[in-house]
Amino acid sequence: MVDVSDKPVTARTARARGTILMQAETLAAIYDNRLKKGDVLATARIAGVMAAKKTHDLIPLCHPLALNDVQVDIGDLGDETGLFVETSVRTSGKTGVEMEALTACSVALLTLYDMAKAIDRHMVLGEIKVIEKAGGASGDWSLGDT
Repeated sequence: MVDVSDKPVTARTARARGTILMQAETLAAIYDNRLKKGDVLATARIAGVMAAKKTHDLIPLCHPLALNDVQVDIGDLGDETGLFVETSVRTSGKTGVEMEALTACSVALLTLYDMAKAIDRHMVLGEIKVIEKAGGASGDWSLGDT
């Protein structure tokens, strides 16, 4: 682990985004709540929040953090090809929350896959990335800044 004992406590945020591509029929079944496992979108949101809180258990050498807020938003890509997941994580601490945002996004996407795989095994998870971070010594950063 990196020693953060001398670092100041600051407000830190991170946002991550990923996608899952699927057949139009699968997307319709999710929106119409026709899948046997239940409410896919609500379950994926809860899974993402739970994952953010357990990141230190999943990723070696990650610091356990007291998270102030975790948001998991799921939306349509707009062309009936799939969904996006966007996560936002906030804390006041000595280290950033990029890993928590990425973990929340990844697990929410995996949950979407798991819940819909019975009707669509051709789904594809894609481009999971940090899109913004704020706070800490390295300052603020946004994907649009690169």
